[in-house]
Amino acid sequence: METTDTTQTSSTPFPNIPPVIESNDSEYRDTGVPSTVAIAGHPLHPLSVIFPIAFLAAALGSDIGYWLTHDFFWARASLWLIGLGLAGGLLASAIGLSDFLKIERVRKRTAGWAHLILNVSILVLSLVNFLLRLGDAESRIVPWGLLISLVVGTLTSVSGWFGAELSYRHKIGVVGAGSRRYP
Repeated sequence: METTDTTQTSSTPFPNIPPVIESNDSEYRDTGVPSTVAIAGHPLHPLSVIFPIAFLAAALGSDIGYWLTHDFFWARASLWLIGLGLAGGLLASAIGLSDFLKIERVRKRTAGWAHLILNVSILVLSLVNFLLRLGDAESRIVPWGLLISLVVGTLTSVSGWFGAELSYRHKIGVVGAGSRRYP
């Protein structure tokens, strides 16, 4: 009878996904940098992005719903979803900007700059999309509103990846006692 060891051990604390932009091995070993905006040590930025992401993703879905059905309900839903996504995004961006400005490690990382630039682009495009529809929610969905919603959805996914890189790979905005300065 043959015996096999079914337990796998990892000899490295590093993620098994290669970094998209950059990596610093010393950041894996430190305790991480806490967020500048937190309640009882719990960072608020990851919490604050949930609704704007959901609203803007749902706006893309309702734009597709309008494109397929031409039902005014979907046009009105898109307008509201984009407006709520924009309002929530402004709140999330204020919290994220605080971390960006006060934590040097974020500014020293390309992922930090990419995350910032993508999020500003998302907010600007969402504002344009909202203003485009404000007077007439229905007539401007196809093709421009739908196209802008698709671009916003794509940029949101890419920005989320970079935000996760900051949290999980560079340990920024986590519960920890590390310095806000670059290691």
